Amino acid sequence: MIESLSPRLALLVPEMTLFVGAVVVAVLGLSKQRSVREALPFITCAALIASIVAVPFTWTDDNAQGAHLLLPMLGRFVKPLLAAMGVWLVLLSVGSVDRRMEELIARGRQPFDAQKVARGEYYAFFLLSLMGAMLLCNAHDLIWLFLAIELVSLPTYIMVAVGGNGSRPQEAAVKYFFLGAMSTAVFLYGFALLYGSTGSLELLVIRDSLATQAAGNGIDSLATIGIVLILLGLCFKITAVPMHFYAPDVYEGAPTHVTAFLSFVPKTAGFTALVLILTCVGWTGHALIAPDGVRVQYLGLPTPISAILWMIAVLTMTLGNLGALLQTSVKRMLAYSSIAHSGYLVLGLIAGAGAGIDALYLYLVAYGVMTIATFAALAAIERRGEEINSFSDLAGLRVRHPAMAWVIALCALSLVGMPPFIGFFGKIYLFIAAFEANQLGLVIAAVLNSAVSGLYYLRLALVPLVSPPSARSQEVTRVPSRWPQTAAIVCGVATIALSAAVGVLLQAVRTSTDSASASASHTSHSNHP
Repeated sequence: MIESLSPRLALLVPEMTLFVGAVVVAVLGLSKQRSVREALPFITCAALIASIVAVPFTWTDDNAQGAHLLLPMLGRFVKPLLAAMGVWLVLLSVGSVDRRMEELIARGRQPFDAQKVARGEYYAFFLLSLMGAMLLCNAHDLIWLFLAIELVSLPTYIMVAVGGNGSRPQEAAVKYFFLGAMSTAVFLYGFALLYGSTGSLELLVIRDSLATQAAGNGIDSLATIGIVLILLGLCFKITAVPMHFYAPDVYEGAPTHVTAFLSFVPKTAGFTALVLILTCVGWTGHALIAPDGVRVQYLGLPTPISAILWMIAVLTMTLGNLGALLQTSVKRMLAYSSIAHSGYLVLGLIAGAGAGIDALYLYLVAYGVMTIATFAALAAIERRGEEINSFSDLAGLRVRHPAMAWVIALCALSLVGMPPFIGFFGKIYLFIAAFEANQLGLVIAAVLNSAVSGLYYLRLALVPLVSPPSARSQEVTRVPSRWPQTAAIVCGVATIALSAAVGVLLQAVRTSTDSASASASHTSHSNHP
């Protein structure tokens, strides 16, 4: 049946699977049967696993080339990555959504009201946001790219609001929404300018048009300004300067399981969008046969674009790490940490196709595992029915909850980049790629920032293991559901286990991103229908 579908439609089977799953969980979430509502997370996991299984059957060489995509094989790696991380994100949320309401219903103190339960809607929006991130891999024009980016973002506004209890999640959702709207306006205006310069919405045509401009007097000002605005707008998705201000407030105000989702999925989607846009521009050493027959050898990104990326990388690393040093809230510290990691990841964009993009996606794998494990450990414990959010709550955690204490410590060491954890290998490959791209200044800045990050990451590692228990930490208990603890332990072990599979991961990334180099070296006329 898959063979009978058109190439572009066949590549959408994983997204179709998630869409069906979203509809199913949204409907079943209205059921009066508690057992049905409690099964929603596992139905969501089933949809995610089914989408992973569908990728190798649908993302074949013939379908990828027939769909005329800018990076034909990118989805073969990014889609399973998103879905696999999504499974663990679902598991760490089990028992959190509608928890208080379900307890009241179970005790008979409140009747079931389908209009008040939010579990079905939460997991439906969860799947829709992941579907948007996957659709970026199928983008062949700016309209598709814009709609996919918005499909990533719009559900997260609702997830922040409905994922927890009280007014803080709603306040965080409002802040997140308005800043998201501003960023959308910025990069959409950039799309308009890029269209005005190239005369097309299709990414392949835009790439060829920019190559023609580069063969002449260089990429014109209209396109350059448009690309800069796109970069600035997408900084919101990756929590990078200057669109990073929302992160600490939203990360702290959102429920822990939603914060974990925000820390990985929009970031991965944002960097994928940036890879597509910058591939249209071309990186150092790329060759392209322009439509007029002229062979273009790229000398690198235009100076304004490379300068903007350079400043984004340095400022994001520096402000993120300095901000994290000043925090007493664990979630706010992790928010600033997320900002700093975005700065490291921008090094991969500057290094460009080949080693740079390979290292970027390898680091996204490492960052996803480390971050999800940390948030899962926080989601697995509570104090007086409330989330853990201060270092005093974690003091001496080893006494009452040794497994979670060790998971937090291991993830902190991995996040700082200490061997033998996966975070070490992720950073090493990023730094090597930037060094090979003659970005010695950026590498030095990144190394210094990594050293600074050790101050607060070591605090996060030592407080649960070394500090004596406090009065607050004595009241910390495990949440009723065991699934967040399971997710924390599995992802915590993965921070070490994946170090042995770095070669395999790099090969998988390289296979899917080699098209970033190859797409710039073939004749454009042979790529369009």
